[in-house]
Amino acid sequence: MNLLIERYPNSKHQTIGNGFVLKNDFIQFEFRTLELAWKNNKKKVSCIPIGDYKVVKRWSRRFGHHFHILDVDNRDYILIHRGNFYSDILGCILVGDDLDEINGDGEIDVINSNNTMKELVKILPDEFDLKIVNI
Repeated sequence: MNLLIERYPNSKHQTIGNGFVLKNDFIQFEFRTLELAWKNNKKKVSCIPIGDYKVVKRWSRRFGHHFHILDVDNRDYILIHRGNFYSDILGCILVGDDLDEINGDGEIDVINSNNTMKELVKILPDEFDLKIVNI
């Protein structure tokens, strides 16, 4: 199984996208993503560069079950985890089943993040490949 994220800038604060779990080039699961805006890959204020990455499952007290994106140039501990707002992230990727403006700040948010993360943890293997592209 592989993961594909197609993303596009949404505002000066954030980038939204569509995520796809692929098995033999067929979509097994679709979801939405939220990342920070592109700011030259600066730590804690930028999304990560487009490209191909290895990802592993991980658990922590803070995020529960989530994923760790490995070998991101000049970055560490870039995660795919639950959350709703761009203010919830420091360079990581949030997941949800849809997009909506829910906190009144005028920015699009991901919704149903906990359930989406549970589904991704259930269907994705312990290690997999991630491809991030801009559309």
